[in-house]
Amino acid sequence: MKQHSPGFLAIVHEAMTRIHEIDIEEYKRLRQSDEAGQLVDVREDHEWEAAHAAGAIHLSKGIIERDIETTFPDKSTRLVLYCGGGYRSALATDNLQKMGYHNILSLDGGWRAIEASDLPIERK
Repeated sequence: MKQHSPGFLAIVHEAMTRIHEIDIEEYKRLRQSDEAGQLVDVREDHEWEAAHAAGAIHLSKGIIERDIETTFPDKSTRLVLYCGGGYRSALATDNLQKMGYHNILSLDGGWRAIEASDLPIERK
């Protein structure tokens, strides 16, 4: 597990006070009830290319704020963001909420939770 710096952890924990986070079981329940919306992978390109959740789209943390409004112009679209473990997706979720997106969730556990679940994965 990656060791994160105290400054990074501080901004992540602050963002987490403003966002809605779900775990993998809640995400699976949303999928079963057809309420999951669009899964968005915010990891880096090399992480996405190695493997990702089936059906996800890729908007890395580096570009998501730049490209989100053209990709999803309707700010009420349900989006579930994930990264490696949930920190980058929390930051991206916080920023997208500041941009007016109001139906957005961050997946706690991120890719590691997806990979450990029975959800379908696409590998290169």
